Amino acid sequence: MDILQLIQANLLTPIILFFLFGIIAARIKSDLKIPDAISEFLPIYLLAAIGLHGGIEMRNTGFENMLVPMFVAIGLSLLFTLNHYQILRRLGKFNLFDSYALASTYGAVGAVHFSVGLSFLKNQGVSSEGYIAAILAVLEPLAFILAIFMTNMAVSKQIREKKKSFGDTDSNDIDVGLNQTKTKLSKVLHESITGKAIVILLGSIVIGYIIGEDGFEPIKIVFDEMFTGAIVIFMIEMGIIAGQRLGDIKKVGIFLTAFAVLIPTFNGVIGVLVSTAIGLSLGGAVMFGLLLASASFIAAPAVLRQAIPQAKPSLYITSALGITFPYNIIVTLPLLFALSSILHSGETIDLFNFLTGGLV
Repeated sequence: MDILQLIQANLLTPIILFFLFGIIAARIKSDLKIPDAISEFLPIYLLAAIGLHGGIEMRNTGFENMLVPMFVAIGLSLLFTLNHYQILRRLGKFNLFDSYALASTYGAVGAVHFSVGLSFLKNQGVSSEGYIAAILAVLEPLAFILAIFMTNMAVSKQIREKKKSFGDTDSNDIDVGLNQTKTKLSKVLHESITGKAIVILLGSIVIGYIIGEDGFEPIKIVFDEMFTGAIVIFMIEMGIIAGQRLGDIKKVGIFLTAFAVLIPTFNGVIGVLVSTAIGLSLGGAVMFGLLLASASFIAAPAVLRQAIPQAKPSLYITSALGITFPYNIIVTLPLLFALSSILHSGETIDLFNFLTGGLV
């Protein structure tokens, strides 16, 4: 099955159809709305289910087996975040704050992407290494911490340069600026690690590791068989939110629109190639690549509004949710699966023709 056939098949799955349904409902200005209680419950449920499976897999395969993929993922996430900043700052001509906010949004990972990816693989009859859920938990705050640290360093440098330009100025101004910077980073570090998404994910991984497959059996019907149904309901809400953001796409501009499509594709392909090289399975390589291709649109607003308030939320929220998320679940995910399938079949591949041939 080539890329176009995979994309067509993916479009007809319940998850994508309900997502598109949500977009249509928003665009026709329907009053359809998922109740707040359910909206708050579903992300917790999905993360708990992912974490439990991840913990069980870690127990089955051994913690040491995930160390290499985790360190590779950390290195790529940091490298990509820095690369995103250079592209946005130098080519896109965005200001310092918007550049770092967008760079961290696309350097971070998305739990919703991960949930959709698991469901996609299930439809294909393919499994993945469950411990990738632990990599998800580690990568979630990493890009934000790096971007905020770099932003603070840049602001501190500006303070010093201003003092030099004005000559002999009260050094308290600099001290106050530096202290505020350190406080901000510590707050973000605390909130990133203790945020409910990370806490429920890490807690579920630990519980899954402790209970194993035998302990999971009594709750399997809730956290396994109902998983896809929960994603479907969640996708309605995601579609509604994305549909509401479609009108803002023109505000992000042509450059950021292209960035929101090309960068996830590039990151995802690199992720699949690298993860295959270090020995991940077909499904594991897809999930690894999808993590690197994803953009955060749930954690990002919560963290960045406090940590980099000068950045425009309309840019990083609209690009991540309105452009990248639909593109990733409709196009990037099948593309990564096709690439991983070829790599694991042992066939030689012309990467340029593979990427362009299936999309034109």
